Amino acid sequence: MSDDQVTGWCMKCKATCPMVDTTEVKMKNGRPAMKGSCGTCGCGMYKILSTKK
Repeated sequence: MSDDQVTGWCMKCKATCPMVDTTEVKMKNGRPAMKGSCGTCGCGMYKILSTKK
């Protein structure tokens, strides 16, 4: 992953938080997504990415 931090909505914190330990995955429908943990509370997070390049 690059130096850019991925942020996402944490359901437990109810806020936008940075994601740590991210990995890029592909969902069943073929769309790309980022899977990681919340940098604040450690809860699992998932962010759907754009298909545009």
